[in-house]
Amino acid sequence: MVYIAFKSNTLKELLKQLLIFYMTSFVFGGAAIFLIYFIKPQEAQIKNGNYLGEYSLKAVLLGGIVGFTIVVIAFKVIKSKLSSNDIFYDIEIYIEGKKIETRAIIDTGNMLKEPITNTPVIIVEHTLLYEAIPKQVLNNIDEILLGNFEGIDEEVREKYMTKLKFIPFSSIGKANGMLLGIKADKLIIRNEEEIKEIEKVILAIYNKSLTKRGEYRALLGINII
Repeated sequence: MVYIAFKSNTLKELLKQLLIFYMTSFVFGGAAIFLIYFIKPQEAQIKNGNYLGEYSLKAVLLGGIVGFTIVVIAFKVIKSKLSSNDIFYDIEIYIEGKKIETRAIIDTGNMLKEPITNTPVIIVEHTLLYEAIPKQVLNNIDEILLGNFEGIDEEVREKYMTKLKFIPFSSIGKANGMLLGIKADKLIIRNEEEIKEIEKVILAIYNKSLTKRGEYRALLGINII
Protein backbone atom coordinates (compact mmCIF):
# COMPACT_ATOMS: atom_id res chain seq x y z
CA MET A 1 0.00 0.00 0.00
CA VAL A 2 2.81 2.41 0.89
CA TYR A 3 4.71 1.55 -2.29
CA ILE A 4 1.66 2.12 -4.50
CA ALA A 5 0.97 5.46 -2.82
CA PHE A 6 4.50 6.90 -2.94
CA LYS A 7 6.25 4.87 -5.71
CA SER A 8 9.49 4.63 -3.74
CA ASN A 9 12.66 4.72 -5.86
CA THR A 10 14.90 2.84 -3.40
CA LEU A 11 14.50 0.29 -0.62
CA LYS A 12 15.79 2.86 1.90
CA GLU A 13 13.15 5.35 0.83
CA LEU A 14 10.42 2.68 1.05
CA LEU A 15 11.48 1.69 4.57
CA LYS A 16 11.48 5.33 5.67
CA GLN A 17 7.95 5.87 4.29
CA LEU A 18 6.78 2.61 5.89
CA LEU A 19 8.16 3.71 9.26
CA ILE A 20 6.36 7.07 9.02
CA PHE A 21 3.15 5.25 8.06
CA TYR A 22 3.28 3.01 11.14
CA MET A 23 4.26 5.87 13.46
CA THR A 24 1.32 7.91 12.23
CA SER A 25 -1.02 4.94 12.68
CA PHE A 26 0.23 4.41 16.24
CA VAL A 27 -0.32 8.07 17.10
CA PHE A 28 -3.91 8.04 15.80
CA GLY A 29 -4.68 4.73 17.50
CA GLY A 30 -3.09 5.80 20.77
CA ALA A 31 -5.04 9.06 20.82
CA ALA A 32 -8.32 7.22 20.17
CA ILE A 33 -7.69 4.65 22.92
CA PHE A 34 -6.78 7.40 25.38
CA LEU A 35 -10.04 9.25 24.64
CA ILE A 36 -12.08 6.05 25.02
CA TYR A 37 -10.68 5.66 28.54
CA PHE A 38 -11.07 9.37 29.25
CA ILE A 39 -14.69 9.66 28.11
CA LYS A 40 -16.12 6.34 29.34
CA PRO A 41 -13.45 4.36 31.17
CA GLN A 42 -16.03 1.96 32.70
CA GLU A 43 -16.98 0.67 29.24
CA ALA A 44 -13.40 -0.02 28.05
CA GLN A 45 -12.11 -3.49 28.91
CA ILE A 46 -9.11 -5.53 27.79
CA LYS A 47 -9.32 -9.28 27.38
CA ASN A 48 -6.46 -11.34 25.94
CA GLY A 49 -4.90 -8.17 24.56
CA ASN A 50 -8.09 -7.07 22.76
CA TYR A 51 -10.28 -4.08 23.60
CA LEU A 52 -13.91 -4.96 24.26
CA GLY A 53 -16.89 -2.70 24.48
CA GLU A 54 -18.62 -0.01 22.46
CA TYR A 55 -16.51 2.65 20.75
CA SER A 56 -18.29 5.96 20.51
CA LEU A 57 -18.04 7.84 17.22
CA LYS A 58 -17.15 10.96 19.21
CA ALA A 59 -14.06 9.28 20.66
CA VAL A 60 -12.92 8.08 17.23
CA LEU A 61 -13.36 11.53 15.64
CA LEU A 62 -11.65 13.30 18.53
CA GLY A 63 -8.86 10.74 18.37
CA GLY A 64 -8.34 11.57 14.71
CA ILE A 65 -8.20 15.30 15.45
CA VAL A 66 -5.80 14.88 18.38
CA GLY A 67 -3.61 12.47 16.40
CA PHE A 68 -3.50 14.81 13.41
CA THR A 69 -2.54 17.73 15.67
CA ILE A 70 0.27 15.74 17.28
CA VAL A 71 1.65 14.67 13.88
CA VAL A 72 1.56 18.24 12.51
CA ILE A 73 3.34 19.66 15.57
CA ALA A 74 5.93 16.86 15.50
CA PHE A 75 6.76 17.47 11.84
CA LYS A 76 7.08 21.22 12.45
CA VAL A 77 9.56 20.55 15.26
CA ILE A 78 11.53 18.13 13.08
CA LYS A 79 11.53 20.54 10.14
CA SER A 80 12.86 23.36 12.33
CA LYS A 81 15.83 21.18 13.29
CA LEU A 82 16.86 20.09 9.80
CA SER A 83 20.62 20.05 9.32
CA SER A 84 22.47 21.77 6.49
CA ASN A 85 22.73 18.41 4.73
CA ASP A 86 18.96 18.48 4.27
CA ILE A 87 18.76 21.93 2.69
CA PHE A 88 21.93 22.04 0.59
CA TYR A 89 22.33 20.10 -2.65
CA ASP A 90 25.17 19.68 -5.10
CA ILE A 91 23.88 20.26 -8.61
CA GLU A 92 25.20 19.86 -12.14
CA ILE A 93 23.83 22.13 -14.85
CA TYR A 94 24.21 21.06 -18.49
CA ILE A 95 23.77 23.90 -20.95
CA GLU A 96 25.19 24.75 -24.38
CA GLY A 97 27.42 21.67 -24.26
CA LYS A 98 28.97 22.73 -20.93
CA LYS A 99 28.78 21.17 -17.49
CA ILE A 100 28.56 23.57 -14.54
CA GLU A 101 28.83 22.33 -10.96
CA THR A 102 27.75 24.34 -7.94
CA ARG A 103 25.94 24.20 -4.61
CA ALA A 104 22.27 25.08 -4.25
CA ILE A 105 19.91 25.63 -1.35
CA ILE A 106 16.24 24.71 -1.01
CA ASP A 107 14.07 27.82 -1.21
CA THR A 108 10.60 26.88 0.03
CA GLY A 109 9.26 30.20 -1.29
CA ASN A 110 10.47 29.53 -4.82
CA MET A 111 7.53 28.07 -6.76
CA LEU A 112 8.54 29.72 -10.03
CA LYS A 113 7.46 28.21 -13.33
CA GLU A 114 7.89 29.43 -16.89
CA PRO A 115 4.36 30.76 -17.63
CA ILE A 116 3.96 29.37 -21.17
CA THR A 117 5.30 25.81 -20.81
CA ASN A 118 4.83 25.52 -17.01
CA THR A 119 8.45 24.31 -16.75
CA PRO A 120 9.99 24.56 -13.24
CA VAL A 121 12.58 27.29 -12.67
CA ILE A 122 15.77 27.44 -10.61
CA ILE A 123 17.56 30.71 -9.88
CA VAL A 124 21.31 30.92 -10.58
CA GLU A 125 23.91 33.67 -10.32
CA HIS A 126 24.82 35.16 -13.69
CA THR A 127 28.58 34.70 -13.13
CA LEU A 128 27.99 30.96 -12.79
CA LEU A 129 27.11 30.79 -16.49
CA TYR A 130 30.10 32.72 -17.86
CA GLU A 131 31.61 29.54 -19.35
CA ALA A 132 28.45 28.65 -21.27
CA ILE A 133 26.71 31.91 -22.25
CA PRO A 134 28.38 35.05 -23.71
CA LYS A 135 29.12 37.77 -21.16
CA GLN A 136 27.41 40.25 -23.45
CA VAL A 137 24.12 38.59 -22.53
CA LEU A 138 24.85 37.95 -18.86
CA ASN A 139 26.18 41.45 -18.14
CA ASN A 140 23.26 43.23 -19.84
CA ILE A 141 20.31 41.47 -18.23
CA ASP A 142 18.57 44.64 -17.04
CA GLU A 143 18.86 46.20 -20.50
CA ILE A 144 17.55 43.08 -22.22
CA LEU A 145 14.53 42.99 -19.89
CA LEU A 146 13.81 46.57 -21.00
CA GLY A 147 14.07 45.56 -24.66
CA ASN A 148 17.45 47.24 -25.23
CA PHE A 149 19.95 45.05 -27.15
CA GLU A 150 22.48 47.72 -28.11
CA GLY A 151 25.33 46.20 -26.06
CA ILE A 152 25.06 42.81 -27.81
CA ASP A 153 26.69 41.85 -31.11
CA GLU A 154 24.32 40.94 -33.92
CA GLU A 155 25.62 37.35 -34.14
CA VAL A 156 25.08 36.76 -30.41
CA ARG A 157 21.73 38.46 -30.57
CA GLU A 158 20.49 36.22 -33.40
CA LYS A 159 21.60 33.07 -31.55
CA TYR A 160 20.24 33.85 -28.10
CA MET A 161 17.27 36.15 -28.46
CA THR A 162 14.99 33.24 -29.42
CA LYS A 163 16.33 31.13 -26.53
CA LEU A 164 15.79 33.67 -23.78
CA LYS A 165 12.63 33.59 -21.68
CA PHE A 166 10.94 36.22 -19.56
CA ILE A 167 9.80 34.94 -16.18
CA PRO A 168 7.48 37.10 -14.02
CA PHE A 169 7.75 36.84 -10.25
CA SER A 170 6.47 38.46 -7.07
CA SER A 171 8.35 38.89 -3.81
CA ILE A 172 8.35 41.07 -0.72
CA GLY A 173 9.02 44.62 -1.87
CA LYS A 174 8.59 43.78 -5.57
CA ALA A 175 5.11 42.86 -6.74
CA ASN A 176 5.77 42.69 -10.48
CA GLY A 177 9.36 41.62 -11.08
CA MET A 178 10.88 39.97 -14.13
CA LEU A 179 13.77 37.53 -14.51
CA LEU A 180 15.62 36.54 -17.65
CA GLY A 181 15.75 32.80 -18.19
CA ILE A 182 17.19 30.20 -20.54
CA LYS A 183 16.44 26.50 -20.94
CA ALA A 184 19.05 24.06 -19.64
CA ASP A 185 19.76 20.74 -21.36
CA LYS A 186 19.33 18.94 -18.04
CA LEU A 187 19.86 19.28 -14.31
CA ILE A 188 21.29 16.69 -11.91
CA ILE A 189 20.61 17.11 -8.17
CA ARG A 190 22.65 15.19 -5.60
CA ASN A 191 22.48 14.71 -1.87
CA GLU A 192 23.51 11.96 0.53
CA GLU A 193 20.46 9.83 -0.20
CA GLU A 194 19.69 10.13 -3.90
CA ILE A 195 20.55 11.45 -7.34
CA LYS A 196 17.78 13.07 -9.34
CA GLU A 197 17.94 13.99 -13.03
CA ILE A 198 15.58 16.57 -14.51
CA GLU A 199 15.33 17.00 -18.28
CA LYS A 200 13.06 20.05 -18.38
CA VAL A 201 14.19 23.03 -16.33
CA ILE A 202 14.63 26.77 -16.88
CA LEU A 203 17.54 28.74 -15.43
CA ALA A 204 16.45 32.16 -14.15
CA ILE A 205 19.54 34.37 -14.25
CA TYR A 206 20.11 36.60 -11.21
CA ASN A 207 22.51 39.45 -11.94
CA LYS A 208 23.84 39.72 -8.37
CA SER A 209 25.28 37.38 -5.74
CA LEU A 210 22.86 35.32 -3.67
CA THR A 211 25.14 35.36 -0.60
CA LYS A 212 28.07 37.44 0.59
CA ARG A 213 30.28 34.45 1.33
CA GLY A 214 29.26 32.26 -1.61
CA GLU A 215 27.86 29.35 0.45
CA TYR A 216 25.55 28.57 -2.46
CA ARG A 217 24.99 30.02 -5.92
CA ALA A 218 21.58 28.67 -6.89
CA LEU A 219 18.07 28.39 -5.44
CA LEU A 220 16.05 25.21 -5.90
CA GLY A 221 12.29 25.36 -5.65
CA ILE A 222 10.51 22.85 -3.45
CA ASN A 223 8.48 21.73 -6.48
CA ILE A 224 11.69 20.52 -8.17
CA ILE A 225 12.82 18.51 -5.16
